[in-house]
Amino acid sequence: MPDTPLLDTVHFPADTRGFDIAQLKQLAQEVRAETIDAVSVTGGHLGAGLGVVELTVALHHVFETPKDILIWDVGHQCYPHKILTGRRDRIRTLRMGGGLSGFTKRAESEYDPFGAAHASTSISAALGFAAARDQKGGKNRIVAVIGDGSMSAGMAYEAMNNAAEATQGQLMVVLNDNDMSIAPPVGGMSAYLAGLVSGGAYQNVRRLGKSVVEHLPRPFRNAARKAEEYARGMVTGGTFFEELGFYYVGPIDGHDMENLVPILKKAAAITDKPVLVHVVTQKGKGYAPAESSADKLHAVVKFDVVSGKQSKAVSNAPSYTKVFGTELIKRAERDPSIVAITAAMPSGTGLDLFGQAFPTRTYDVGIAEQHAVTFAAGLAADGMKPFCAIYSTFLQRGYDQVVHDVAIQKLPVRFAMDRAGLVGADGATHAGSFDIGYMGALPHMVLMAAADEADLAAMIATACEIDDRPSAFRYPRGDGVGVEIPELAAPLEIGKGRIVREGTAVAILSLGTRLQESLKAAEALAARGVSATVADARFAKPLDAEMILRLAREHEALITVEEGAMGGFGAFVLQLLAQKGALDAGLKVRTLHLPDVFQDQDSPFAMYQTAGLNAEHIAAAALSALGVDAAKGAVRA
Repeated sequence: MPDTPLLDTVHFPADTRGFDIAQLKQLAQEVRAETIDAVSVTGGHLGAGLGVVELTVALHHVFETPKDILIWDVGHQCYPHKILTGRRDRIRTLRMGGGLSGFTKRAESEYDPFGAAHASTSISAALGFAAARDQKGGKNRIVAVIGDGSMSAGMAYEAMNNAAEATQGQLMVVLNDNDMSIAPPVGGMSAYLAGLVSGGAYQNVRRLGKSVVEHLPRPFRNAARKAEEYARGMVTGGTFFEELGFYYVGPIDGHDMENLVPILKKAAAITDKPVLVHVVTQKGKGYAPAESSADKLHAVVKFDVVSGKQSKAVSNAPSYTKVFGTELIKRAERDPSIVAITAAMPSGTGLDLFGQAFPTRTYDVGIAEQHAVTFAAGLAADGMKPFCAIYSTFLQRGYDQVVHDVAIQKLPVRFAMDRAGLVGADGATHAGSFDIGYMGALPHMVLMAAADEADLAAMIATACEIDDRPSAFRYPRGDGVGVEIPELAAPLEIGKGRIVREGTAVAILSLGTRLQESLKAAEALAARGVSATVADARFAKPLDAEMILRLAREHEALITVEEGAMGGFGAFVLQLLAQKGALDAGLKVRTLHLPDVFQDQDSPFAMYQTAGLNAEHIAAAALSALGVDAAKGAVRA
């Protein structure tokens, strides 16, 4: 445990309000040490939090949180914030079952006024808080902290464009810029200019000048306004934000407490228009292994504090993400029309590998899923074969584009939906729960779900061959099951599943990687004298109607299993059975899917246990459908 004498006296942000600059500096160093030590135990997002330690301390010192509203964009940098806001005693439960969320969460603390784990929502939410304050006649202050990466999403600009209209009171946006080099924009002159333009004297002169200009003829007014804004822009780079109606302050060194605190205080006093404070920080600041890492140790598993070495478990199988990247490379070597698109997640989607092999055929569009989808649609419309690799939960952000720009036009965009199903430590915000329903609802869509690595390879091959409509394939976070992948997988027949195990009494129809649990359930049922067929649907759309109707005819009960929300695969199967009259003769059907709740973080096994989708639950559902008392004799997986 690190030595933290000053931090030990801080239980809530109010305890820091009387600190001087020297104490705030010491507090920041102790918070940084505590963050490093905690994440070494729990794993999680490290680099982003280390980069905002000084900023976090300064914001809680300057503003009267929680009365003043502080909103963190994305939320993966919020561990120092949690340490300072009454949650230090639980900080070593981060991302664990029953522990603290890895992101901001309203239900967790009054210091988290708005939950976030997806990017670019903070300014819109802050503007909502500001407008609500204005409606109620309140006087509290509103601050949104957003990273420069999140500014690549259109939503951030939509909010900024609306800010000057929606509120007439105080609103501060802190732009946490950790991408550009820290050396050029900071130093004594930069800090001096930032302090100057945020100060009262400058503002008074500026207001006086504006009042004089208002009495001039319109052409002179416009010329004077432009001259003033562009003059400031040449000095500080803030012209763009000024054009959006913001008062720009910066750039300032986000690790220099002596300048950061007074400038934030001055900026907080600006109430006649929204203010943007441009803060330059260094991701991974203060921890050598993070500073020297290419990704600044953005996300880590448990690690040794001294060396920074992570204790990653050795797997006998590649991750599904790596299989996707590797298999797409094989296809692209044979087909020059294949291109890949990601929205700021090259390593998360496996496209970092593809990008190394084909740098000119890889497009990272930033945090802009809507643009990614329509960009892919444009590529497809002109004869290319785009693979749009986006997490299931992030693709939700581009759904209108999937519908309007892709599906209606029957454009052959291929959607690779990583992180399908439950995702463990990242919890509800990153769970791929809904894509079966929202993609399966679209006319013309071909929707596949991989049961193992070989299945995924075959589905990539299948998507390459589909040239007259859109297609999508889903696969989970984590490692595969260890099956052999062919050197070059053959494409699947569209809409055809497979029988994996033959039985007589009950049919278990699995979509996706619950297939292994379904096979375990069949073994458990066999031990009870119940013969079970196990089938791998492979396609949620189009369904293998022939196979499903055969299962319905030849078995007393049919169990569907999927790693998705209700209204997905099970609902599609039920609709087919109803339309074909397969339910008329008394077929007993049970649909197993994710529960109708947002599940908090836990280990993947525990989450599926809670969801009722492990082998024991599948076997119990089969026994229940058959009218067998599961309590008489244990059903083991």
